[in-house]
Amino acid sequence: METASELAVRLTKASRKKFWDVYNFVEWPEALQADVWYMPPELISIYGTPAWESLTEEQQKRLSLYELGNFFSLVLQGERPLVAGLVDRLYAKGNTTSVNEYLHHFVDEENKHMVMFGEFCNRYVGKVYPEKKIVLPREYAKGEEEVAFYCKVMVVEELGDFYNLAIEKDERCDPLVREINKVHHIDEARHLAFGRVQLAELFNKFAPAWSAETLAGFRQWLGDYLRASWGDYYNPTMYRDAGLADSYELRQMAMSHPVCAEFRRKASSKVVNYFIKNGLLAEEPAF
Repeated sequence: METASELAVRLTKASRKKFWDVYNFVEWPEALQADVWYMPPELISIYGTPAWESLTEEQQKRLSLYELGNFFSLVLQGERPLVAGLVDRLYAKGNTTSVNEYLHHFVDEENKHMVMFGEFCNRYVGKVYPEKKIVLPREYAKGEEEVAFYCKVMVVEELGDFYNLAIEKDERCDPLVREINKVHHIDEARHLAFGRVQLAELFNKFAPAWSAETLAGFRQWLGDYLRASWGDYYNPTMYRDAGLADSYELRQMAMSHPVCAEFRRKASSKVVNYFIKNGLLAEEPAF
């Protein structure tokens, strides 16, 4: 099986071949097209609920723009600590030369994504939605913090890539939006390939020395982190910006609606199956 160090050699070559300029890869129009979808309706957080059916198509399309702005903001806010963590790990003890070389590209590409998403949100939504997660201090077993870091990377990037692929391929969506999601997916495919191998190696290295209590606590944290990440997709401010009334009640309705829970389960299946296959989770968490 290819190691993370061996994989990093191939990924570095691919990153150099596909190197791109974030400041010139698209022409940013003064205004977006009217009367188009910015996100496929099936991805919108309240899709399949009575609240969704009560909206006119014009209202649904307007909501799709703010849902996209919230999605881009979530990815941007998730990539901030990711970049900080990757920079901390550059030239860490035990890193091979090939891993250090690839981490430079990983950081560069994530920085470009933040520039791209920030530009879109500020131009067309008027803001980047702020981070909502609060990081509480805790003690870690040996290697647990490192494993947790790459788990967060996988959650942010796998959920983001589910949306990237769906939007990129959907001809109902605005062409600029499709192009942004395509560019992001191409880079993320490499990041995910590296993350999957690196995380499995770290877990296999450290977890055998963890106590049963530590492993159970870690699995509880990982399920909670995944659920909390989904909570950010149901943003009351986003609903209010789209002109919808009772935004907090709307969020509560959507979070508890069985159609929305099934969507979250389906969209999470790839990363959850990876976690279960590699022992990071014992079973699928409740959504």
